[in-house]
Amino acid sequence: MECPHLSSSVCITPDSAKFPNGSPSSWCCSDEEASSGTSLLRSQNKTMVKLEVCRSNKSPWVCLTCSSVHCGRYVNGHAKKHYEDAQVPLANHKKSEKQDKPQHTVCMDCSSYSTYCYRCDDFVVNDTKLGLVQKVREHLQNLENSAFTADRHRKRKLLENSSLNTKLLKVNGSTTGICATGLRNLGNTCFMNAILQSLSNIEQFCCYFKELPAVELRNGKTAGRRTYHTRSQGDNNVSLVEEFRKTLCALWQGSQTAFSPESLFYVVWKIMPNFRGYQQQDAHEFMRYLLDHLHLELQGGFNGVSRSAILQENSALSGSNKCCMKGIYKTNSLETEGKENGASTVVTAIFGGILQNEVNCLICGTESRKFDPFLDLSLDIPSQFRNKRSKNQENGPVCSLRDCLRSFTDLEELDETELYMCHKCKKKQKSTKKFWIQKLPKVLCLHLKRFHWTAYLRNKVDTYVEFPLRGLDMKCYLLEPENSGPESCLYDLAAVVVHHGSGVGSGHYTAYATHEGRWFHFNDSTVTLTDEDTVVKAKAYILFYVERQAKAGSDKL
Repeated sequence: MECPHLSSSVCITPDSAKFPNGSPSSWCCSDEEASSGTSLLRSQNKTMVKLEVCRSNKSPWVCLTCSSVHCGRYVNGHAKKHYEDAQVPLANHKKSEKQDKPQHTVCMDCSSYSTYCYRCDDFVVNDTKLGLVQKVREHLQNLENSAFTADRHRKRKLLENSSLNTKLLKVNGSTTGICATGLRNLGNTCFMNAILQSLSNIEQFCCYFKELPAVELRNGKTAGRRTYHTRSQGDNNVSLVEEFRKTLCALWQGSQTAFSPESLFYVVWKIMPNFRGYQQQDAHEFMRYLLDHLHLELQGGFNGVSRSAILQENSALSGSNKCCMKGIYKTNSLETEGKENGASTVVTAIFGGILQNEVNCLICGTESRKFDPFLDLSLDIPSQFRNKRSKNQENGPVCSLRDCLRSFTDLEELDETELYMCHKCKKKQKSTKKFWIQKLPKVLCLHLKRFHWTAYLRNKVDTYVEFPLRGLDMKCYLLEPENSGPESCLYDLAAVVVHHGSGVGSGHYTAYATHEGRWFHFNDSTVTLTDEDTVVKAKAYILFYVERQAKAGSDKL
């Protein structure tokens, strides 16, 4: 939005002496007396009380009036409190005097460089006449780059001295190699970060995109310039596949700092209007939109590069790569039946399965069957388990993933609001419905339906659901289990998305994923090693299971 308060609130200029030392994305919420921001604030108002601080370096925001740094509203909210406390003494002055006083209204995210106005209560896309906002943004970016370069040089020397090729992480007092990279939160984008980290750990899917040839999207005067995601931008020359590829490449290259997915987020804003803005979104809904749009773009080609040309070039690249893409496009004709193009892509080849929907009329016994392709299965948590919130709670049995799958595939009598149109009876009749899995995908994505509507509210089902780390056996849910091999129905867990909080529009998303035999916890920019015991205790929201190879063991659910 166009903010009218910039002229009275943006008072600082890019002066390194006024900012803390180090990387802006890791600045701490601080009240040090030496801070120029604190000194300026107190000089304007001698009676102002000392602001509370938490010393947190999560979500730092810099005030564009006094350059003081405080944490965002989703940490401890000291940036907002800084604004609110600055308004109290001004309330006793006349209106003309208030307009002359700096307002401490506008601040900038030190990680994504987005600008926010507390009086407008929205993100800002315009600038002052002197372009001060852009100057501060570029200055913070230069500080970040300088800090990154110095940190990289220091750690390179450390790696050379210790003969290590990966970055170091201290776990339980010992130093361990780790190459995972976090994703910066651009403003309630944890839903996107959790999905991206999960998909990046599905090897066959991730390798396909990493092996795609780069597509140059920008040229001329705009080449090399940083893209900021704002509603006012009108560039339609964007590629979701290309930005998704760049993001996946960045996540496992051993970078020492968190990667900012702002270019990908900008493309998401352009092609998925539902996700514009900085409010919390549903991770499952985002995943479905992301996979659908990746599939459509790969079907039609992007930026003049046809899908067949991409695959031809990619096959040459993958010949010398450990990721085997052979046979990935073999697909059942039922999967693509009724689609406009009918062309399979890496999305449908890996995540695509087929359900048989069987409906029986209870009046005449007529049976109707149809086949539906799916990319994931949404499973209800059975009502008898909905009050059990933890694994160790003693009241009643623990809900398991098997219970949710059984509830999904069990015979169900449709109620009065779902009457079936029987072609033999020629009217709507009571009926039963049952799902069978006709074809299992290479990667089985299971979504636990934790959010449901009651009256006008969308409540969360916080029930703990027990799930296996390995050996999930799907054979008993198949339409023709006798035609499947002994190992073809076994799945091992690759990633888990977890929602923390009480509602879909609030809370926080994180992800657990396994990479080269080790489990990691991805919490936006923070990546930590974890263990299997921690993973199995998580209240899963989305589970990604990968089809087991024939050489693996035979332990089952």
